[in-house]
Amino acid sequence: MTPSWRTRLPAVQRLLRMGLVFIVPLVLILGVLGGLAMQVSGPLLQGWTNRELDERADLVSKALHGAIMLSLEGGNPVELTQQIESLTEDERLYAIAVCTSPNAVLASSRQYPQALGCADTKEAAGKVGQPMARWLSQMHVRRIDLPVAPAAGGGLVSDAVPDDGHVTLVVMQNPVEAGRRGELAQRYLTMLFVGLGVVLTLLFLTVANFGWRHWTNSVRRILSDGARSAVLGHASPEVQPLLPDLKRLLRSVHEDRRILKDTTIEWRPETLKLLLREHLSGDEVIVVSNREPYIHQRNEDGSIRVQRPASGLVTAVEPVMRACSGTWVAHGSGSADADVVDARSRVRVPPIPAGGEPLHDAYTLRRVWLSEAEEQGYYYGFANEGLWPLCHIAHVRPVFREEDWQQYRAVNARFADAVADEARTDNPVVLVQDYHFALLPRMLRERLPKATIITFWHIPWPNPESFGICPWAREILEGMLGSTILGFHTPYHCQNFMATVDRFLEARITQEDQSVSFMGQRTQVRDYPISIPWKPPADDALSVAQSERASVRLALGLAPEHRLAIGVDRLDYTKGIVERMLAVERLLERHPMWLGRFSLIQIAAPTRSSLEAYSQLDQRVREEARRINALAAERAPGTPPPIILLIEQHDSESVRRHYRACEIAMVTSLHDGMNLVAKEYIATRDTEDGVLILSRFAGAASELHEALVVNPYHIDETAEALAKALSMHPAEQRERMRAMRKRLADFNIYRWAGRMLLDAADERQRARVQDRIVQVSGVVAPEGLFRSPWRGRRAANGGINPPANDRNKRAHEV
Repeated sequence: MTPSWRTRLPAVQRLLRMGLVFIVPLVLILGVLGGLAMQVSGPLLQGWTNRELDERADLVSKALHGAIMLSLEGGNPVELTQQIESLTEDERLYAIAVCTSPNAVLASSRQYPQALGCADTKEAAGKVGQPMARWLSQMHVRRIDLPVAPAAGGGLVSDAVPDDGHVTLVVMQNPVEAGRRGELAQRYLTMLFVGLGVVLTLLFLTVANFGWRHWTNSVRRILSDGARSAVLGHASPEVQPLLPDLKRLLRSVHEDRRILKDTTIEWRPETLKLLLREHLSGDEVIVVSNREPYIHQRNEDGSIRVQRPASGLVTAVEPVMRACSGTWVAHGSGSADADVVDARSRVRVPPIPAGGEPLHDAYTLRRVWLSEAEEQGYYYGFANEGLWPLCHIAHVRPVFREEDWQQYRAVNARFADAVADEARTDNPVVLVQDYHFALLPRMLRERLPKATIITFWHIPWPNPESFGICPWAREILEGMLGSTILGFHTPYHCQNFMATVDRFLEARITQEDQSVSFMGQRTQVRDYPISIPWKPPADDALSVAQSERASVRLALGLAPEHRLAIGVDRLDYTKGIVERMLAVERLLERHPMWLGRFSLIQIAAPTRSSLEAYSQLDQRVREEARRINALAAERAPGTPPPIILLIEQHDSESVRRHYRACEIAMVTSLHDGMNLVAKEYIATRDTEDGVLILSRFAGAASELHEALVVNPYHIDETAEALAKALSMHPAEQRERMRAMRKRLADFNIYRWAGRMLLDAADERQRARVQDRIVQVSGVVAPEGLFRSPWRGRRAANGGINPPANDRNKRAHEV
């Protein structure tokens, strides 16, 4: 296929699609008319054929009348027989006979069946056999009575003269030849209808193509020059009904371009509020998560305290909720949660300060209550013993139980009912968070068909082979494809998901814009690398860092010059805590000069301790720490231990204090969606020093290229990276840290939320414009006509999203 045909092919396909709208009804109408014409023309043509045969028989009778008279006068039928034979040489005449009575044949042609005599056809059929009767029924037989009278002055032969003065002429004709002209006429009639259909089809296609080009050119002219009022004022009449929607679309696109292009924009909570006001004004926003943004706990003295969990999700989404006064639906897990809600399990948050006025930007927290059995099956069972190890390549076998699956489905259905109950409109924006709610998008789609559902999957997505382990793989995929937008941390996870859909479902996958069409629903699959809030350095950053460096060492009984690395994790088998401690052991074996001069502070928050895999990990971590510390004590008695293990909960301020006190951060996850610890460490290094050792299997590695990236399974490699970090020149540290901090400032948590909301606004506006087009013209606009300006960048990259940092750099070129 030549390049010119490649460029014309989309236009031809579009022309054919538009033509089908007219061709199919036209063909049906012409087919019905043609069928009716055939029904009417059949009897008409048959009548014409019979009249023609009768007229030919009348001509034969006139031609033979004189010969018959002469034969009767002379008593010699030879000459009459010769004349009859001469006439039957015409293939249209099969046989002729002249009879003076029903049983007396005066003369006949050779083909005439003598057994028939001159009896009536119906009478003759009874005298002959079945074959002859069938043959007679196929012939056209005309019986003509001819008067015979004596000539003037003469007489007739007495034996041959009939008593009644008449002779009977029988003319037999084969109607096939005459019928051929009828068939030819029907063929011409068919060709007429076919030709008429072709002409009308070409005419319709020409008119439709001209009208569509005129309409699209008008829309394109408005989209390209829409800022000029002159263009809007002279828009074609066909486009005039769409002008209000196109104006709003233009404003949205221009604002998106400005936000993406202008590198001076500081993404803050205020930016999200501005985005909501300009792009989702008046739209209802509902967030669904397992973890609630505020937890009410009861103290020992009976009073109630409010906790705000240290969660990046809460930090990112709460500004959105406060800007739109939306609703957050979550599991009520606090000991006093049920004591502060109303009859519908609602409470306004943030809580009103003591003695203060009600907050104008408060929002509603709707709590969903779970029984102990439901929490065990839905959360600890299917979500954390099944989906969590399934999606993380950490070599822990997932456990799937039928009863856990039933609880998971039931809890997802309860959350869907809660969202539908809270929705004030039929088309809210619903943000579904994480793997606890894989079935929720489809359930919401059934209850709120017009909703814009954004689902973000906070953990990795495995390859199709690994995901196939799940007994309910199809149900989970179908549930997730109820989403309007489905987000993952990295492009790689997006590719894995689409490959999994391709393996298990009959769905249409479009690589150009990374979308999946399933059950009449289109789902966009996007990567949204999550991040953390960013705050500019304080004026006293240096003094604060020095003070906390000294206070942490003093609390641990360490010398001021003692070097520290930090690891902050939940006590989870995916975090590579054991591998991290083994790397410290190998460092001290290869570089013994660091014995007594370096320690790893490992903060491990207990989690899911009721599950066997987690309790076993807890035991092993403690044993490894004791073993490594004992070996170090044998080699360097009286020196600080190389592993300082803190298995306890730490508040966010304590964690930040340790970040500032430690020169190295070790993030050695065996598999992680993003891992925000790496970004949190960078954000606290206001003095622009410090080194980050980062696992290549964490999503953050695709963004933080200046970190020392390692394979955590390769203990020697991690140990050498640790040695390099300990000996890295301060100037190199500053260069690396400065670059990572700049990227983190540009791509913070508010940009993550903003990108999802911009895509949601784009989808909602696109749906409104298409609905308007259908109302005005009755024709669905081609998919992609109103695509966002940055969305086409994916096609240039083979239909795959580039890494987040490259993609956002190129966004400035739009």
